[in-house]
Amino acid sequence: MPNWDEDSPQLRQNLARIVEEISQQAIERPTPSIEIARRWQRLFMEGLKPLDAKYVGAFRGEPGLEKTRVRIGRRYGVPPGKLAQELREFERKLQAAVVQLDKALPVGADINADELAAIVDLCAWAHAEWVRMHPFANGNGRTARLWANFLAMRYGLPPFVRLRPRPDEGYEAAGAKAMQGEWKPTALVFRRFLRQFLPRSAD
Repeated sequence: MPNWDEDSPQLRQNLARIVEEISQQAIERPTPSIEIARRWQRLFMEGLKPLDAKYVGAFRGEPGLEKTRVRIGRRYGVPPGKLAQELREFERKLQAAVVQLDKALPVGADINADELAAIVDLCAWAHAEWVRMHPFANGNGRTARLWANFLAMRYGLPPFVRLRPRPDEGYEAAGAKAMQGEWKPTALVFRRFLRQFLPRSAD
């Protein structure tokens, strides 16, 4: 079994399967929830060797992970004892945001420049908040990028955030800012990524 951090063919296959599923469901516009993210993490860990099986499909702070901390550089993710509350707040804000965008952008609607900016901002916010919280013991970056693509495809955009290998072009620096609660640097990076797919619309 490949290690759960290894950029293996198995991991790429798992991620591709999730993106395909998201694409097929996009027109139905499912309600975003933290349980969707839990399922994604389980799916992309299939056939991989985790450090400990209890880390798969579980958020930090849940039974068995009550004291599990994660650190990125010099910063820690949200403490496990506070994570459940922050996840609920993330879910509430994300659901409220998509309700508003869904009303403004019916399925198949043309997107103007302002609406495109609003979509990218939402992708960036969701990604950055997931990075800041780091809810899982492992796989948070992959999950954050899935959130971005889930939201992009919901509104007819391509899955413009590469899942593996980890993106470059300022992505890591934006992630460091996200750990400090700043999501706008991620939005700037995402706009550059999107221009590779939609050179005219994203200018």
